[in-house]
Amino acid sequence: MDWIRDHAWESWLVLAVLLGVAELFSLEFVLVMLAIGALGGSITAALGGPLVLQAGLAIVTAVAMLWLVRPSMAKRLHSGPELTLGHAALVGRQGISLSRITVHEGQIRIDGDVWTARPYDESLEIAEGTTVDVLEIRGATALVHPVPELET
Repeated sequence: MDWIRDHAWESWLVLAVLLGVAELFSLEFVLVMLAIGALGGSITAALGGPLVLQAGLAIVTAVAMLWLVRPSMAKRLHSGPELTLGHAALVGRQGISLSRITVHEGQIRIDGDVWTARPYDESLEIAEGTTVDVLEIRGATALVHPVPELET
């Protein structure tokens, strides 16, 4: 016990390293927060603080890390970007009309793929070569609207 008291900062540091290594196997961000608390105890011991202060600071630091930092870290780790697949990935994209698009017929090219297209507004006819926005996919048909041309 005297050795631990004489080498308190090293003992806290060893505890921090062991907790950090154990965290590599759990990946729950609990043990790493305890390791940070142990680092707080190690710093207090290196500055000559009594054992009660070292333990108190280690506990307060670990609890604060668990309460303040861990939730946002875990949320960031366990969530990822939203992945849009299938037809929903085409909504909002732009294409080029390959033929005149009417209520009855029309085709567009979106990233090299040819799609059957209809105007979103059924009263419109869209000319060939017009850039269009894909507003909706219904079955295998893209409902499109012409992109307004900017006047310069």
